[in-house]
Amino acid sequence: MTMRDDLPIAVTLEVRDRCLCLHLQRAARAVARRFDEVLRPYGLTNGQFSLLMALNRPQPPRIGDLAPLLAMDRTTLTAAIKPLERRGLVRVLVDPADRRGRRVAITDAGRDTLTAAVPVWRDTHDEIDRLVPDGDLEGLRADLLALA
Repeated sequence: MTMRDDLPIAVTLEVRDRCLCLHLQRAARAVARRFDEVLRPYGLTNGQFSLLMALNRPQPPRIGDLAPLLAMDRTTLTAAIKPLERRGLVRVLVDPADRRGRRVAITDAGRDTLTAAVPVWRDTHDEIDRLVPDGDLEGLRADLLALA
């Protein structure tokens, strides 16, 4: 098989070197794998840790309010909640203000799991923070928020 003139290798190299989406995905996957590994003993993935942490608030949030915070659509979020609900880490409640809506509450078991996992999350975060060139973590977070 030969290269086509309308798609030379130079374009592939340009995308490899320039594509923010590719670089962000690679970094996100590497960081996610690292957190998945250290959170595995607590029975959590990095996404489940983030979801449980987002529920650690005075009042259970509506699913519709939680989805944008986690950058998920409602259907994906609902699917992500189900295994946590089966494990007793969260409860899905009818919204008293609108019986058609649902709120998600963290349970005591969910809080216990988070409490146990936070120290390893902190240690891992400290390790990753040290990998950021020039240590400009606030600048990196600001840049990522701007892109989001």
